[in-house]
Amino acid sequence: MEINWFTFIAQIINFLVLMWLLKRFLYKPILSAIDERETKIKNQLLDAESQKRDAAKEKDEFKVKNETFSIEKDALMQKAAEEAKAEGDRLKENARHEANNLKDELEKAFTKDQAVKNKNMAKRIGDEVLDITRKTLIDLSSANLEEQTLEVFLKKMKGLDGDEKVRFLEALKGSKSILVQSAFPLSTNQQASIKKSLKELFEKENSYEFKVQPELINGIEILANGYKLSWSISDYLKSFEDHAEPGKALEI
Repeated sequence: MEINWFTFIAQIINFLVLMWLLKRFLYKPILSAIDERETKIKNQLLDAESQKRDAAKEKDEFKVKNETFSIEKDALMQKAAEEAKAEGDRLKENARHEANNLKDELEKAFTKDQAVKNKNMAKRIGDEVLDITRKTLIDLSSANLEEQTLEVFLKKMKGLDGDEKVRFLEALKGSKSILVQSAFPLSTNQQASIKKSLKELFEKENSYEFKVQPELINGIEILANGYKLSWSISDYLKSFEDHAEPGKALEI
């Protein structure tokens, strides 16, 4: 078989031209696309690996946060339980304290009420006793008792000493008129006895006014310039009435 070298060489040239054309316009873009695709895939794999690491990191962080939250939650629950118990104990203690205070107040109120009732009863009894005593002394008044009353009063006036005597004399000195009150009418001799005793204490002529004051109950008093010198059974009764203890009101 005879070889046509022109055709053979032409086919070789065509093959080479085809290969160049394929390489120039087909293989190179394909290879570039393959390289680009490979690079893209590598980048995606790298991104996926990075995301995987980030996801694992976030998972670990979430786990730590979850554990921390659980610990904090338990601590808060424990604290809340302790505070609730403490508050409950405080409320119980306050309730007990208030109940005790109320009990004490009721007991004090009851005791005070009883004391007031006892005091009022004792005062009523004491007033009745004093009233009876006054009436009895008035009924027992006599000339002899009146003389004794005057005698006791004059002794008291002459027996003044110290500051009391000074105040009495100062009152007499500054008084233009001396008022003498008595539970019974004073006779002329009795009035003269009082004037004489006053003159012995203070040598000055004064004007005198004598009045009867039954409330004094067998008593006599001298009033001069705001000063009062007195002696009467009513003073003793009044002193007793003012200072006697309720529980001793019956000891008259």
